[in-house]
Parts: sequence; structure tokens; C-alpha cells
Amino acid sequence: MANIQQINGDYYGSKETLTEALPYSKINNSYMSAINNSFGIADKELSIYDDAIFYYNQAIKVSQEQIDKQSPLNNIAVVYIKQKKYDKAIKILEGILETKAFDNFIKSKARVIDNLGFAYYKKGLNKKGLLLMNESLDLRKKNDDVYGSIESYLHLAEFYSQTDVQKSNEKAKKAYEIASQLNSVDERLKALTFLISNGSEVKYGKKYIAINDSIIKVRNNFKNKFAKIKYDSKKEKDENQILRLEKAETSLALQKAHYQKIFFIIGITSLFLLLLYLRKFYENRNRIEKIKTAYDTETRIAKDIHDELANDVFNTITFTQTQSLENESIKETLIQKLDHIYSRVRGISRENNNVDIKTNYALNLKEMLSTYNNEHTNIIINNIEKVNWDLIDEIKKVTIYRVLQELMVNMKKHSQASLVVVKFDSNGKTFFIDYTDNGKGCEKSKIVKNGLQNMENRILSSKGTITFDTEPDKGFKVKITMPK
Repeated sequence: MANIQQINGDYYGSKETLTEALPYSKINNSYMSAINNSFGIADKELSIYDDAIFYYNQAIKVSQEQIDKQSPLNNIAVVYIKQKKYDKAIKILEGILETKAFDNFIKSKARVIDNLGFAYYKKGLNKKGLLLMNESLDLRKKNDDVYGSIESYLHLAEFYSQTDVQKSNEKAKKAYEIASQLNSVDERLKALTFLISNGSEVKYGKKYIAINDSIIKVRNNFKNKFAKIKYDSKKEKDENQILRLEKAETSLALQKAHYQKIFFIIGITSLFLLLLYLRKFYENRNRIEKIKTAYDTETRIAKDIHDELANDVFNTITFTQTQSLENESIKETLIQKLDHIYSRVRGISRENNNVDIKTNYALNLKEMLSTYNNEHTNIIINNIEKVNWDLIDEIKKVTIYRVLQELMVNMKKHSQASLVVVKFDSNGKTFFIDYTDNGKGCEKSKIVKNGLQNMENRILSSKGTITFDTEPDKGFKVKITMPK
């Protein structure tokens, strides 16, 4: 049941069903290995990578045969690639290929070779990576591993996307064709992503939207249908059990007290299980709501930027069509309009580009904050060097960068502040950030969530805290506390 839920994209539901399977895992270690591996797959698809690695390692621990350890080991390597820990992934995959018994499992071996080649490519060893990815594809073709070849084509499409767009499109189209034949929706979407990013026809964008919308509806319907099936099945079992007990009670009056005791125990157990289920249900729902809130907020911001920028471009095009560009003053006006659009585009790019979390993190963070310094607003940055950024987790660095960026954007749009102070501090296990501006502020009860809610979700997901302090005409203050 859990595997069926995973195939249909219901990973949270799959984890709940796997929990129900745990009591039966004591029968055989292979059951426990399979359950832990499935837990790992669900967490990998939900991007909970540390939990995924934990479950894969648990699967390895209970595996009695060396060959049974290869699948979870390969899965750990895939997670490391997603985390950009390419050296760790390469070490694991090379170790798997050294296992002699593994030579008898051609399809699995081809998968490992492909992942190893992809890891080499991501590390920058392009020639070695391309050789292994092509070797894997040939092996899959020879052994009629049609489904496995999809992953090979997708990896090759990503490889060529930086050097040969035509080849990248060829590989992506091949992956799309096979995925369509096998009705593999997620792989079709990945292939369309490469075709769109490579600048292919608009039709691929339309296909992506149509397929994505369709699969969301199908999977949502599946979740509801699956929950009802489980409910009906449990209800039928309970009703049959009650009927049997009632018949037994009628024919065996002397055992009435015994059956009453059984019913009492069943009732208490059912109540306990119901409370446990409700707790997990609401925890999952709150998590999904937070993710959805962040997604909706970012989508809204992206739409607003797109619409506003599109209006400027349209107005400029109209201006060129209705004015004589031979006139110097009109040419100057056109140049000013284009320069304004160029500045807007650079601003958008700066706010959404990748964050350098390596050695230049403090400098990049300071430069990002300083870009909001202008003739109307003075930005003061204190003690940024006081924090040892090398000791801080990479995800937390990205979180801090994005939260401060959103604070600065919020200040620029709403605050009308002339002075902004961002102060950093640190102790042994925690670092602190205090943001203060002298803008117009607002009543706490009337704070518009949107971006502020997004900031709060980011900080809470990294186990930090964030508090907002503001009053009308008394500025805006934010205090962030984050464990290292």
C-alpha cells in the first residue's frame, strides 16, 4: 500500500502507512530493510535529505547479504549528489561497483554507473562523467532497460545544456518520448524543463503547464480515494469483528464479561491510535500549509514583478512606434526608458540570484545590503565579521541571506526609512541579527503577512526564532536568533 501511494505522489500518506507496517517487520529482517528503504525514498522526494540518509543507513544495518546493501547505498549517493556532496557520492558509488556479486545485476549496475558519471560531471570532471553516462546508456539499451534509459537521457540533457544546446534538446526529447510511452509523468516534466530552459518552442511550456496541472489533480483525487478505501476497509473489518463478537456472546453467555473486557481494551487502543493519528495529521497539515504559504507568496511576488516589467516594456515599444526617433530629445527619452527597464531587470536578477555560501559569504551579504543604500536611505552594517560564518550550516546561510533580502525589499517598498541599521552578534552556539529602521512603521495587529510570513517560515524551518516590533511612526524592528 505504501509503495502504491509513493507511485501516485502521496509521500506523507506513504509514511503513515509504513508506520502501520512496522509491527510486522519483526518477522524478517528483509521486511525491516524494505520498510526503512521506503521511508528513505519518501523523505528524499520530500527533500528531507538528512532523514532520508538516516533511514537508508537503517536499511543497510539490517541487510544480511552484501548485495542487499547496494540499493540503499546507491540511494544515499543520490541524496549526496542533491546536497552537492559529490566526493561522498563518488566514494560510495565506486565502492558499489567493486562488489563482484553486483556484476550479475546488470540493470542495477547501469544505474550506479550513470549516477557515478553524473556525480563526476557535477564535480567538474566532464570528460570522465560523459564517458560513464554514455557507457550506462549503452548498457541499458543492450539489456532493454527502457525505463532506466530515461534517467540516462535526462542526465545527458543536463550535461549538454551548458555546451551544446542542440544535443541537450535531442536527449531531452528522447527522454520525453520514452516517458510518454511509459506514462512516467515526473520524467516527462523533467524533460520539458530542459527543453524550456534551452529556449525551445513555446509549445513545451504549454505542455508542461497542462501536464503539471493534470497530475496535481489526479494525485489529489488519489489521496482522497485511497483514504476512503482504507476507511471503508477498516470499517468493514470492525463491523465484522463486532458481529462475530455479538454472535459469540449470544451463544456463550458465560463469557460475556470476558468479551466486555476485550471491547474496553479495543476502545482504549482505538482512542489512543486515533489521537496519535490526529497528532501526525495536524503536524503534516501545518507543515504543508507553511510550505504552501511560502510558495504562494513567492508566486505572487514573481507575478507582480512580471506584470509591472511587462507594462514598462510595452509602453516603451508603443513609444518607439508613435514617435520620431530622429528627434534628439525623443531619442534621449527612449534611452532613459530603456535604462530604467535595464535597472529594473538587474534589480530583479540581484534579488533572485544564487547565494555564494562559501568563502565570500560575508562580503556578498554586506554587498547585498549595501545595494539598498541611496540618497534617500542610509544603510549601516555593524559587526558582520563578528560571526564566524564558516561554522554555520549552508542552509542557514541561504536562509539568513534571503530573509535579510526580503526585509530590505519590504523597507524599500513600504517603510520610507532614511536610516537602517543591521547589527550582527554571536556567542558560542548562537548568533543574533538585529534589524532597525526609522520608517513609518505600522500597528502590530495590521502587519500584512505575505513576505513577513515567508520570513518567519524560513527562520522556523532552520530552528531559529524571529520577532517583529513596530508601531505607527516609530519605525520597524526585527530580532533574529539562530543556532549555528
